[in-house]
Amino acid sequence: AESVIPLVDAVLSAAAEASLDEVCIGMPHRGRLNVLANIAGKSYSQIFREFEGNYDAEGSVQGSGDVKYHLGTTGTFTAESGQTIPVYVAANPSHLETVNPVLEGIVRAKQDMLEKGLAFSVLPVLMHGDAAFAGQGVVTETLNLSQLRGYRTGGTVHIVVNNQVGFTTAPTESRSSVYCTDSARMVQAPIFHVNGDDPEAVVSVANMAFEFRQKFNKDVVIDLVCYRRRGHNEADDPSLTQPLMYNLIDGKRSTRKIYTEALIGRGDITVEEAESALRDYQGQLERVFAETHEPHPTKVNVPRAALPVVFPAQIDTAISEEMIKRIVDSQVSLPDGFHVHPRLAPQLQRRADMIEKATIDWAMAETLALGSILLGGQPIRLAGQDTRRGTFGQRHAVIVDRLSGEEYTPLSHLSDEQGRFFVYDSLLSEYAAMGFEYGYSVMRPDAMVLWEAQFGDFADGAQIIIDEYISSGEQKWGQTSGVVLLLPHGYEGQGPDHSSARVERFLQMSAQDNWTVAMPSSPASYFHLLRWQATAGHHKPLIVFTPKSMLRLKAAVSARTDFTAGRYLPVIGDDTVDPAAVRRVLLCSGKVTWDLMAERTKQQRGDVAIVRLERFAPLPIDEVRAELAKFPGAELVWVQEEPANQGAWSFVALGLVPFLDRTMRSVSRQASSSPAVGTHTKHEIEQAEIVTAAFA
Repeated sequence: AESVIPLVDAVLSAAAEASLDEVCIGMPHRGRLNVLANIAGKSYSQIFREFEGNYDAEGSVQGSGDVKYHLGTTGTFTAESGQTIPVYVAANPSHLETVNPVLEGIVRAKQDMLEKGLAFSVLPVLMHGDAAFAGQGVVTETLNLSQLRGYRTGGTVHIVVNNQVGFTTAPTESRSSVYCTDSARMVQAPIFHVNGDDPEAVVSVANMAFEFRQKFNKDVVIDLVCYRRRGHNEADDPSLTQPLMYNLIDGKRSTRKIYTEALIGRGDITVEEAESALRDYQGQLERVFAETHEPHPTKVNVPRAALPVVFPAQIDTAISEEMIKRIVDSQVSLPDGFHVHPRLAPQLQRRADMIEKATIDWAMAETLALGSILLGGQPIRLAGQDTRRGTFGQRHAVIVDRLSGEEYTPLSHLSDEQGRFFVYDSLLSEYAAMGFEYGYSVMRPDAMVLWEAQFGDFADGAQIIIDEYISSGEQKWGQTSGVVLLLPHGYEGQGPDHSSARVERFLQMSAQDNWTVAMPSSPASYFHLLRWQATAGHHKPLIVFTPKSMLRLKAAVSARTDFTAGRYLPVIGDDTVDPAAVRRVLLCSGKVTWDLMAERTKQQRGDVAIVRLERFAPLPIDEVRAELAKFPGAELVWVQEEPANQGAWSFVALGLVPFLDRTMRSVSRQASSSPAVGTHTKHEIEQAEIVTAAFA
């Protein structure tokens, strides 16, 4: 497998000679230190210091919150010709193949920033293990991204280090295909199989692979057939499970010895030169290793520097009347001769009308937010499942000519100085698609990057990306992201897989101000939240539980003045009741707010106040206390649609209640292993019970 180093060296040399702008590498643990040192130029002394527990942030992309073989770096690669090229090695967790879509997103962001069109001057290189390439579905999902206009990066060079065993599992147990690389045939990628014991053949294949990528801008795969001399690590004994294979391996000379003998036999070098080179290299390593034990001025476990902005910041997020007019005009001022679908034309006109009638709905509030961010000069990338139209037919960010099929994007035609608006329907993927947007957002802090699930529940399919990158990447690697996840959430009787975006999972991972988790209850609140995320200056993820039925709920609308004044409020109080008369305060979030308001009106309960918690994390403790102080002595009740063991109740009970001057009880569905019931009739009964109990 050592031949992977001359293989990568050849690819990067070819990239440097072709004057590409950069090479970005995503790879597993095995051989990572070798690549960092010999390809990316990370110094041996820095690697040794890190293993001794002495961290020096110089030259490292990541921080010190993870094991060393997860870390990446940036550097400069120098080809034999003297040509140089920047190289980026991405950080990755032990879910090795998750780095595939993340790296592709990073590369796409770099290419978009260069604005060279289809030049694809940043080269992605992905390295894989044989068992992982065949076994991990995210590999196939990422391959499927490769030729889609919203995701293409001009072709990736895939290098499969095929040591013919996955930990202790033989190929006969780990795949049904003949070759571990057969999944790449789905995109008609050429697949080169080459013997790792023949370094010159390996380099020849590397050059062919690069030429193919440059010529056709498609993925290409190199299957480096080799072996693992030791086990899964240096202490592992692989002969326990593969005795026959390791009888053969133990009898083999190393690739270096075989190649050295070939060079000597051809007369290219002498025995003395070969031995001298080996001694010289070993001596270099020994000297550097000895230096790591000497006193030196490097800092130990240096914490990441504090962000230069307060989080969560309080900023003005209102927009002007002129900006509203410009955005609204874009929705109805379509090109001459453009044939709008007759069922869509009235909906577009309603967008203009609702501004005047003070009945701005959720979709129009989002349009105002995105349009205003674009007019501020920021680029926006919005992608997801059926996102251009919107799952619920609410967005219509791209309008299609009914007769010609021509596409028109209104928010791309606001002004000559606006930011670019990229909006795409994704492939039917959560794992790779979300990973791509995360990677894109890491590399483009200047852009607002949003990924939308068709239903919030579907984000479950990308849980590894959420766990390993979005929630913890900053702590582990000092790698920040501003990705926004839009997750439709709400109980409308559509069953277990179309109700809950699993609020509780995101809240369980909320700590150290790692992200924002919000469930806005009104169009204006959503508008201010998006503008806050884009303009507050922080670079942290935002999780938004967006509505379904509220999209068209007549009560859930906002007035024009809600957009031209004010800012994002993490807590919305209740100024519709007399504080002196209030005996109970219902604290809630999202859709259930409107059910409670309707019931209060129905019962004419002036003794009940409804306070909306618009943001869960970071918990706005001071803001909640300030609102509740208006109702001293009133009973506190948390109301949620989700079962008692799900939703936000546990998070609120542990994180908020201890800071209040009163106890709080909860009203919810009974604890359940499933997010929701399967029949609409039973759902209606449960929903009515929640509302009734809140006022009982």
